[in-house]
Amino acid sequence: MNRYARQIILPEVGENGQRRLSTAHALVIGAGGLGAPVIQYLAGAGVGRMTIVDDDLVDETNLHRQTLFRMEDLDQEKAEVAAMFARRLNPDVSVYPIAQGLGPDNAEMMVRGADVVLDCADSFAVSYTLSDVCLALNKPLISASALQMSGYVGGFCGGAPSLRAVFPDMPDSVQNCSTAGILGPVVGAIGAMQAQMAINVLLGLDRSPLGQFVTYDAQIFAFGGFRFDGAEEPEAIYPFISPEAITAGDFVADLRPETEAPTSAAAHAQRLNAADFTATGPRPANGQRAVMCCRSGLRAWRAADNLSKHWDGEITLVAFGDV
Repeated sequence: MNRYARQIILPEVGENGQRRLSTAHALVIGAGGLGAPVIQYLAGAGVGRMTIVDDDLVDETNLHRQTLFRMEDLDQEKAEVAAMFARRLNPDVSVYPIAQGLGPDNAEMMVRGADVVLDCADSFAVSYTLSDVCLALNKPLISASALQMSGYVGGFCGGAPSLRAVFPDMPDSVQNCSTAGILGPVVGAIGAMQAQMAINVLLGLDRSPLGQFVTYDAQIFAFGGFRFDGAEEPEAIYPFISPEAITAGDFVADLRPETEAPTSAAAHAQRLNAADFTATGPRPANGQRAVMCCRSGLRAWRAADNLSKHWDGEITLVAFGDV
């Protein structure tokens, strides 16, 4: 019996569809709660090549939802363990782990060779960075997020509007599973939908999941969603750059207090708050680039919004992550 017989029998797949899957390359950013169902379902479906990117280690507090890992995997690199799991599940699939984070300096290199990109990192900065790169390279992006008892998944770029077109403004807050909590089945359901969207894209099915946004509330067992095919790209954006891209000629504002980050973003950085950027507040000189720095990117975005009301130069963001 052929490994893929039960999906080849589907008219939406067939022999031709299975060949398309077997020659496809999926880039999976994040091997955590969302990445677990994505990786196992894409491997199970016979997606021929998979690159798994994650710079984190397996932690016991995550095992309730990161179902690729076991107690004996603690303190090992997630990308490596996830790759071994996928290879054992389906030896037909070539799996390449990358045990480092995705950022503005390496995103284009990683995305360029992929047929579909799956954003499972659940990171504000990573999602917008991926969206910017996928839009520029015309690559389909399946991005998802889950927190507490709800989440969403959407198909962006690749001919559809970007994440910024749907969410041009910053979120109200940036919480994560460590601070707000999460139930395992929630990320399982969202991650499974991510995998389904990616398979639909690779098969070229109608109706395309690109341009589709789906929400899920596990507390009341309700799904929602909408199409956003006509969403317009914002005229101006604040792109993320890497900390290494900061130059001596930049106007650098570090929005983190010293108690949060004893080492400043740069030797010439100023310790400021987003509220400092008023009509009479600090601003770059003519021709200078403004670089707003914080942990997640949220405070940096808020400061950029405030500065842009009084100054029309280039503004970029840096998300340092946890220090």
